[in-house]
Amino acid sequence: MNDSTVAVIVVAAGSGTRLGHSEPKAFVPLGDDTILGVALDAVLGMRDAPHVVVVAPADRLGEARSMVAARAAAASATFDVVAGGESRQESVSRGLGALPHVVETVLVHDAARPLTPSAVFDEVAAAVVARGHGVVPALAVVDTIKRVDAAGRVLGTVDRSELAAMQTPQGFPRSALEHAYARAHGEHTDDAALVESIGMPIDVVPGDARAFKITVPADLHRAEHLVAERHGADAAARAAHAAAPVAASAAVPRIGTGIDVHAFDADADTPLWLAGLHWPDERGLSGHSDGDAVAHAICDALLAAAGLGDIGGMFGTADPRFSGAHGEVFLAETVRRLADAGFRVGNVSVQVVGNRPKLAPRRAEAEALLTRIVGAPVSVAATTTDRLGFTGRGEGVAAIATALIVTG
Repeated sequence: MNDSTVAVIVVAAGSGTRLGHSEPKAFVPLGDDTILGVALDAVLGMRDAPHVVVVAPADRLGEARSMVAARAAAASATFDVVAGGESRQESVSRGLGALPHVVETVLVHDAARPLTPSAVFDEVAAAVVARGHGVVPALAVVDTIKRVDAAGRVLGTVDRSELAAMQTPQGFPRSALEHAYARAHGEHTDDAALVESIGMPIDVVPGDARAFKITVPADLHRAEHLVAERHGADAAARAAHAAAPVAASAAVPRIGTGIDVHAFDADADTPLWLAGLHWPDERGLSGHSDGDAVAHAICDALLAAAGLGDIGGMFGTADPRFSGAHGEVFLAETVRRLADAGFRVGNVSVQVVGNRPKLAPRRAEAEALLTRIVGAPVSVAATTTDRLGFTGRGEGVAAIATALIVTG
């Protein structure tokens, strides 16, 4: 019996009329599954299986129950299915009413974001427990934002450094979310806005480019492409592993090395992301993604150890989906690819070379975050080059990672 203190309410009661399908959005086909089915796989892929509450249209409860039952059984998870309300807010409220008494942390997730990685759910849940208040995944806004009037005339430019695009799952202490819903006045666009409206704090953690919302047909097409790509990569990995089982076994343990280098960005407004952490008031690194040299070096070390190529081959710099993506996106996918090929991570060691940022004050934080993502111990150290070379001149940062992996 799963007595998890974490629950995920999956909101799947919307009509999705803008998608152009006769079915409710969550029941629209996505690959060989449905949007809801793919979303449930991500939820139940959490490190510790949560209690799942699916909020579905009243006339689709049986279908929703069948869809979640087999998945929940495989993950040793408990679940409930309840009918949605007239609005998203009412649907979430009904989901709250179905929670077991043991639940202390609640994540609310839109089924319309089916490709959200399981690692994001784990990150949000852990952050809620650690901080004791609301936590929302978000992506930095990279486009220039303008205020425009009804006639289409530009009124001014908005400072994007203070903007972020909110995603789901949004996590809260159960007591805080129930209190907010009990005092709710009017409709809010998401649960964070509802909680904010009564003065409760909300923190932001890095979101994921794959956690986009399926709203219009173009979004569905994008999701279908990603699902097909994922299935193709999984099949190729399984075939490669099956073709050489003896070689894989004979090569245990396996060690790989990865090196990544990024120059500091000329744009002073570019944020610095390194070792999975945001470094306020530090100059950012240039790159197609967030320029996290530590995360990228770890990915290359893991892929090299497994004989699965390198980060450039897996996440091409020409792919717009990974523009601005955080290192956690690449790390989580790399670990998943290793698991599909029959490997697990033993440990990782990474050395950061550069003058800034000063790693020592946040080393423990970086190690804890990276260890959680990789699922194995990650140690982080830093050094300088005594003013020699490009790192010594303060032009950029280098990272050298060594990874040990084993079969199984």
